[in-house]
Amino acid sequence: MSEAAPPRPSRWIIPARTRDLQRRASDPASSAWVSAHAGSGKTFVLAQRVVRLLLEGAPPSKILCLTFTKAAAANMSLRVFDILSSWTRMDDRSLRAEIVAMGASPERLGLARRLFARAVETPGGLKIQTIHAFCERLLHLFPFEANAPARFEVLSEETQKDLLAAAREEILSEAVANPHTRLGMALSRVAALTSALTFDKLLREALNARAALAET
Repeated sequence: MSEAAPPRPSRWIIPARTRDLQRRASDPASSAWVSAHAGSGKTFVLAQRVVRLLLEGAPPSKILCLTFTKAAAANMSLRVFDILSSWTRMDDRSLRAEIVAMGASPERLGLARRLFARAVETPGGLKIQTIHAFCERLLHLFPFEANAPARFEVLSEETQKDLLAAAREEILSEAVANPHTRLGMALSRVAALTSALTFDKLLREALNARAALAET
């Protein structure tokens, strides 16, 4: 029989100074830079900031959050909607205490109850996305100005690996078939100084640094 998971820490365990700093950082009227180690609550602060923007009346479609990874974007979106959905089930007293603790006015009680539906019904929903997705969207909107092909598609990691593998196979085959060319002689020299495993690792590192090598 597996042991029961330990209870999650409740809010009162968080030091008062930490709660105050989080409240200040999540204030929409402030421009804040939060620096902290992993698991210290940065995502929590950002989610609180988004919710407070909504409580101040900001249209959900006008809010943009950028993250580095898809997992972080999904986590951020989940936290925001968890907060908003929980507010639809709270009684007035509990909800009023919740938004006051967050730093918002108790007069926002009625709006707080409607925020979940408002966010869900917004065309496109809350814009919580990765930096890469945001840049891709900009390029699609302004392909001419960015000198990018219209209706371009970003390659997936799997497709990139397949294309690189095919290009590598083609180049190596050409070098082996023409040993007296510059490419063929370079391959022979490197192959003589490395093992099969080392050669493969060296080739991967060169491919990863191909942009820097092209400038030399």
